[in-house]
Order: sequence, then structure tokens, then C-alpha cells
Amino acid sequence: MTKKCIYCSADVEDTCVIDFCEKCGVGVFGRKMFDAIVQNMERARANGDLTHSQSDSFQNSTNLKDFK
Repeated sequence: MTKKCIYCSADVEDTCVIDFCEKCGVGVFGRKMFDAIVQNMERARANGDLTHSQSDSFQNSTNLKDFK
């Protein structure tokens, strides 16, 4: 299953760390900022800071229950 660009609905690779295509990303942020965003998001994923599976354990944590 492929993701869709949040701006133009073009297909975006599932492995992509951003939710928009390169054309829209460069159009919205400019080339330098777009490249920086992608680089930082890829670094976060490599460090394990960008995983969806962690959100499930976070939602079930005691700290979050204190705020409900």
C-alpha cells in the first residue's frame, strides 16, 4: 500500500519518512529546507524516534492515563 501526498494526492513510497511528494515539498518549503526536513526525519527514524509502534505503548503508559 502506498501513501498519498497530503498536498496533491500523488503516490509516495511507504518507506518515505515524509507524507508529501518531493515536488510539493520543494514547492512548499524550498529545496534547502526540504532536504533538511528529509535528512532530519531519516535520522530520527534511524534512531528509533520515528516508529508508529511506539505510539501504542505510549498511549497505554501510566503517565498518559494521569491526564485523561
